[in-house]
Amino acid sequence: MKLEQILEKSNISKESIYYNEPMSKHTSFKIGGTAECYIRVDSLENLQEILKLSNENNIPLTIIGNGTNILVKDEGIKGIVAKINIKSIEIYKNNVATSVGAESTEAETSNKSVTAKAGAESTMEEAVQSTVTQVGAESTEAETSNESVTAKVGAGSTMAEVAQALCKNGLTGFEELSGIPGTIGGAIRMNAGAHGKEIKDVVINVTAIDYKGNIKKFSNEEMQFEYRNSIFSKEKYIIIGAELKLSKGNKQEIEEKMKQYMTWRKEHQPLEYPNAGSTFKRGADFVTAQLIDECGLKGYTIGGAQISTKHAGFIINKENAKAQDVLKLVEHTKKEVLKKFGKQIELEIEVIGD
Repeated sequence: MKLEQILEKSNISKESIYYNEPMSKHTSFKIGGTAECYIRVDSLENLQEILKLSNENNIPLTIIGNGTNILVKDEGIKGIVAKINIKSIEIYKNNVATSVGAESTEAETSNKSVTAKAGAESTMEEAVQSTVTQVGAESTEAETSNESVTAKVGAGSTMAEVAQALCKNGLTGFEELSGIPGTIGGAIRMNAGAHGKEIKDVVINVTAIDYKGNIKKFSNEEMQFEYRNSIFSKEKYIIIGAELKLSKGNKQEIEEKMKQYMTWRKEHQPLEYPNAGSTFKRGADFVTAQLIDECGLKGYTIGGAQISTKHAGFIINKENAKAQDVLKLVEHTKKEVLKKFGKQIELEIEVIGD
């Protein structure tokens, strides 16, 4: 049975299914061939059904987040590409949930310890029996020293969305990560970091689902976090939730820090061109971008791909680049750095496709 026929009989919303979809529309690189089938996954139930269909019908399955750290090959991707788009942000105080999105009315200067829970669906945390209060309504709860605060965040929520929501509620500890493109799930998978902080520093545990549909919770230690790596990069699990540790802070100070980090990004990174973030990982004892710069490769171009003149660690889509242009430029850069410095450099971006 053809893929389209299989999906037609499923319970997945037809509005979220796209056939022969250009992946250039779904990656920050604006590069890539077509996906045989692209599905926007808005719920855990849809994800579970996709996993079931994939297993029962031997359909290749590729999972992506916001497409900000991947390069899709020109030949495209066979089977299903499932974009995790499960979005929800709720902050819990004394088991009462507040849907985030408007200004918080709570005090902003307390030093209370805070835990934030990130999850795909409210049903994932069955132990939390609570009512939901929409943000904007006045809270009648007293601020007490032993008050517990948690936040549940969908795996498809972007880092920026989460950072803004936490800021509005006066929660600090996430500011350094606020400018990282991509989703919570993607950031945890690769242990994304910026300005001296990595996502591992705020993650307590993660809930994930394997490709057979089994749900498992991982402690921070079990996630085997390393520089730009975790167990989720090595084994087939799809992140659907996480628990984050934060602290109460001053909203104005949090906003100012986030603005400073964004200004730094604009000044130091080539945000004016499509790219997939830092192309190469840092070395154990060297800064890769510095070595590339010292090889005289800034501005070096193959096809439509170029090593950024602003930051040598970034390959940009200067002008209608193909994936093959980027891959050739990657290989040339690796060879030049090895020849001049004797150092092997590794990709930070992930190359996917057939």
